[in-house]
Amino acid sequence: MVVLQKFTSFHQFNKHKLSSIQFFTCSVKPRKHHLSFKISCDYNKKLVLEFDPKIPIEEAITPPSSWYTDSCFYTHELNQVFFKGWQAVGYTEQIKEPRQYFTGRLGNVEYVVCRDDGGKIHAFHNVCRHHASLLASGSGKSSCFVCPYHGWTYGLDGVLLKATRITGIKNFKVNEMGLVPMRVAVWGPFILLNFENGVLPEQESDFDFVGNEWLGSSSQILADGGVDSSLSFLCRREYTIECNWKVFCDNYLDGGYHVPYAHKGLASGLTLDSYSTTIFEKVSIQRCETGSAEKDQDFDRLGSKALYAFAYPNFMINRYGPWMDTNLVLPQGPRKCLVIFDYFLDSSVKGEESFIAESLEDSETVQMEDIKLCEAVQRGLESPAYCSGRYAPQVEKAMHHFHSLLYENLSD
Repeated sequence: MVVLQKFTSFHQFNKHKLSSIQFFTCSVKPRKHHLSFKISCDYNKKLVLEFDPKIPIEEAITPPSSWYTDSCFYTHELNQVFFKGWQAVGYTEQIKEPRQYFTGRLGNVEYVVCRDDGGKIHAFHNVCRHHASLLASGSGKSSCFVCPYHGWTYGLDGVLLKATRITGIKNFKVNEMGLVPMRVAVWGPFILLNFENGVLPEQESDFDFVGNEWLGSSSQILADGGVDSSLSFLCRREYTIECNWKVFCDNYLDGGYHVPYAHKGLASGLTLDSYSTTIFEKVSIQRCETGSAEKDQDFDRLGSKALYAFAYPNFMINRYGPWMDTNLVLPQGPRKCLVIFDYFLDSSVKGEESFIAESLEDSETVQMEDIKLCEAVQRGLESPAYCSGRYAPQVEKAMHHFHSLLYENLSD
């Protein structure tokens, strides 16, 4: 066994060495070769062009059902939508202390996010450089990452610390065998990753820079609206839903259209006539005042108003009363998605167990109702009777905006 001394991490190399490291950087995009790739590109382009974002919403038709059912289109979507720009992947309390880490997967990309002993946050492809085994799983606390396959060991800064039983190996450059880094940043309580290849520019750690790039001009509005780090994490719930990820997003973005029909309990606490939608660059914000029809006036889960923000392409932030919950929609295939709900609560009510239990129960009821809707829509999208639909112009502006952003990415 050869024990290797700790070397300087990737981002400290000079430009000449960085260029050599890029040779080892894993691409998240498909290889562009052979006739099959051209056929695939032409096919996807044809599907994309079946939606026209320039047509006014009053006259527009929705994207075709193939956007929600086609496996080739789904792969195109991962590359063009999810592997570009910032993506929310977690929250800062998951790595509040040094040596804490959590893992995740988006498409075929496995990642690990950690905080080193100096407090700096890092993100890497969660893949050993030896024979591609996954390094870490779930979440936890560790001083290093040890591959469970052959024991190769990496520091929390990604540097290869130990490679076992490599006596006699030639042309082995330790400083090129560290974990492949990913671009990571923090905005408010959220941790973001950028899946595009490249070294992390220093300015991307700046709060305002990331906020503007991810949220655009809505960044300050959300911060002023209580979307910040003042709330404490409470719990997480996960739902695997038999529908395309966009079906869940569409349901969220219909301006409360479905609420009085599908969520009668929730509707009783909202003043639906006050529902409004504001469109920003890559964000839409829906607002609604709450009504006085709560059955128990001592139980005020919603507060005086509710804010529902959608950050393209797959992240929802819901702020109401003392609560904030987030919904991260992860595609799992053409007709399946995983939705992760994280709940945050104001410290003033964190000890009120009955209030918390009743609030979570109400939330669970809404989720079950939405799952039933979304899975029914997916089955309808797969029917030969349906191709495209229409928009309700007064309420479905956010949905149309979402589809237009998709078109922009997919036709790039």
